[in-house]
Order: sequence, then C-alpha cells, then structure tokens
Amino acid sequence: MRIEANEPCPLPDDPLLAEVAASLRDCGEWGWLVDRDWRLVYVTDEQRRSLALGAKMVEIVIGEHIFGPEVMCASRDWLTGGTWSHFFEESGGLVLADTPGGRAELRARIDPSLHHLVDDLAPRDVTATMVLPLATGTGGEFLAPVKLVRVRADDGTLCGTWVTWKPAAGMDVLGMMALERDLDYLERTRSMTVAARRPAAILFADLERSSLLARSLSTARNFTLGRRIVRATDRSVVAAGGLVGTHAGDGVVAFFPAELFESVSAAARACIQAARDVRTEIVGVAERSELAPEDLVMRFGLHWGSTIYIGNISTAARVEVTALGDEVNEAARIEACASGGRMLASKGLIERLTDVDAAALGLDPDRVTYTRLADLATATDKARRDAPVLSVCEL
Repeated sequence: MRIEANEPCPLPDDPLLAEVAASLRDCGEWGWLVDRDWRLVYVTDEQRRSLALGAKMVEIVIGEHIFGPEVMCASRDWLTGGTWSHFFEESGGLVLADTPGGRAELRARIDPSLHHLVDDLAPRDVTATMVLPLATGTGGEFLAPVKLVRVRADDGTLCGTWVTWKPAAGMDVLGMMALERDLDYLERTRSMTVAARRPAAILFADLERSSLLARSLSTARNFTLGRRIVRATDRSVVAAGGLVGTHAGDGVVAFFPAELFESVSAAARACIQAARDVRTEIVGVAERSELAPEDLVMRFGLHWGSTIYIGNISTAARVEVTALGDEVNEAARIEACASGGRMLASKGLIERLTDVDAAALGLDPDRVTYTRLADLATATDKARRDAPVLSVCEL
C-alpha cells in the first residue's frame, strides 16, 4: 500500500507492533518497523521528513518487503545515497534467518540489485548495530548509527524488528544544540528548507554609534554587550513567530512569512510587535550592562516584501534563514534613514493590517501620514538613489 507524502503512516494491525510504532512516533524517533517476514509496516513521520529534506514527507510503500523492488523503487528520491546495499550487507543476516526458504527464497523477495550480496550473508538472530552513510542533499554525506532490535511476544515468538537511526553526533552534542533552542522555532526554520517565493514582513534594526561605544568599553565587556543584544533581539523575533536572519555586527534582520501566520495582516502585526519588543528589551540590556538608555539606541526599518525569496542556507558550520529581493534592500534603506532611534514602517506594511490588528497595535491606518524617503531630513544617499519615492511613517 502506498502512503502519499504528508499522509501519516497508520499503525500496524499487530497489537505489539502497533505499541512499538506508537512509542517510536511519540518519542520523535527516526524509526522503521518490519514484521516477521520483513515487510515494512511503519515509518515515523520524523524519518519521512528527514528523507525528504523539506517540509513534506516522502512517499512510502508498506506491506512489501523492505528490500523488495516496490520499496526500493519508492525510495529513489529519498536522501539515502548508496545506503540500501550497505544496509542489506549489515542486516541481511537477520533477514536470512527469518526467511524460511533460505537464500533462494530471499533472492526471490528482494530487489535484483541486491542478489549478489546474498551468498556472503551469515544467518543470525541478535540485535544488530551499524553505521550507514546518508546523503545530505548538498552533495555530501553524514553518518547515521543504526540499531535493529527484535520484537518478541511474551512466549518468545518473533513479531518483527524495529530499526532506529540517529545522527552520528553524541547525545551530549545533540542535547546542547537543542537545549537553548525554541522547538517551535526549529520547526519554522525547518519549513524553510526548500527556498521559495514567500510574501513576508521584513524587519531591519541596527545599533547606532556602535563603533564609538565599542571604543569606550573593554573588549570583554563589549563582547558581553553584543551577546546580550543578539539574545534580546532574537528572543523578541522568536516570540513573535518570526525567523531570525543574518546577524551583521550589531544589526538584526528578521522575516515574518505570511505562510507561518493566520493571515497577511497577522504577519505584518507580528513584525511591528517584534520591533517594539526589541526596543523594550534593549532598555533592559542597557541596565544590565551598566549603561544609560541613551547609550543603546536602535533604529528600525519595517517593510513588506511581496516577491522576496526566502530559504535556508546550510553549510558544514551553520544553518541560517536568508532572503533575497528588491524589497529586502528597500527595508535596509528604510532602517538607515531611521536615525535617532526611530522606527519607520512602509506604507506597504501598514496598509496590510486589518482594522482588528491595527487596533491591537494602537494604530489607525486611515489617519497615518506618510513621507517619501527622499524627503526625510535623515535620508541617506543610498535611500535617495535606490528608493526615493518609498512612503514611510514613524511608529
């Protein structure tokens, strides 16, 4: 039976296997489950999403031999690389032990591409462990330790085998990476794995006179200050449901894609609320850093991007969300004009607010007065060159 992408896999009919499957699912495991005949009966959603390298899950075929042509054909677009033959080499002894007809029957059940490996298998009936290479989707590989555990009834009868995978990193490393992260935020960034055109609200903010401030502080104290600012700004963006973009110096970039919110208006509202929260947080940062509030002044530029392209850029060292498009550059120009700690928002952003969301922010879009960037006393040369007629208001 074929399970389509984004369709959850049903629990197995066998009560014991269903219990194991539910446990794998509830623990968020990468996991597979086969019955006593090595027919694939369950794959966790977490596993299927990882094999798809995106928000969608891969299609799977259940009820067929895990090494059979139907399952292997369905896996052509999975991020498994050359894993199938390696997986069969390492686990084939268990499969052979569970195949009543021995090697001849096993060959009849599995994909022809694996036939040449059958003669080298030795039957065994114990828990097995191995390390398999998986493709990353960017031309590389990562190692995944795998454990196969036998599932038996109370009388010792074999019911099946469950297979769990994990990244090769130890739990100390994995725990450290996840401990301080907001789990909902990790899910949001995961949904950006496949870059696409995504309408979104855009937030740019930067600390004014940061170079002058840095020269007045010790290097250690300045580092602590920078870390506090980054944590405060990120916390505000995450709490508002947004995505943190690239950090450059003391600046922050954030995106609020409409698809992550109930409506376009909700995304625009979240962007404005996040900027206000950052402004409040910075006052607290100044106090903890034994600085006067006027020592930490941030300028803000808020804009709407109808045509920007948002996605993850993943390397061996980091994963970050970024966006490209003219409206991203325009948001940067707005922010540069907001000197004096002002918050400037574009007409395109404000007029996407519904009456309800505007009222919640204390705004009345019908009574807002706008000014062209080029007409601002604080307009920069780049703003006059790149976005002179862009209309903004002060919040």
